[in-house]
Amino acid sequence: MKFVVLSILIISDFISKKIIVSYLDVNQFVTIMPYLKITHIHNYGISFGLFSNFLSSWIIILVGLIISTFLFFWLIKSNSLIEKWGILLILSGALGNIFDRIINNYVVDFIYMHYKSHYWPAYNLADIYITIGILLILMTTFKILKE
Repeated sequence: MKFVVLSILIISDFISKKIIVSYLDVNQFVTIMPYLKITHIHNYGISFGLFSNFLSSWIIILVGLIISTFLFFWLIKSNSLIEKWGILLILSGALGNIFDRIINNYVVDFIYMHYKSHYWPAYNLADIYITIGILLILMTTFKILKE
């Protein structure tokens, strides 16, 4: 079951990025709501474009694969259902972005939110999976969520 969910999440991320690339030019924006835009941005760095001119894609891919391997073994060994979901989400997001980087040499980001003059860097579904997964693990670690 874990691998079915993993596959569905990775495929959803891949399809969402393909749709964006098919319909929007790079740096084009479409307003969905006053605070939400859909765009097409190429992220050559890690989270939020950090190190985009410093690290090569292959180093980022290698580090991502090492972390993904660790997550995979952690997923197998975990006895906590909530922790397993968190790991599964993080692993799905990591692999989604790794595959994107292998195919394109960058990651496609397309969700762009802001509040007044405060802008959050663009992100994608894989980033959402990673964020929710980290929150689940933190909530189980600090006993905010109990099984």
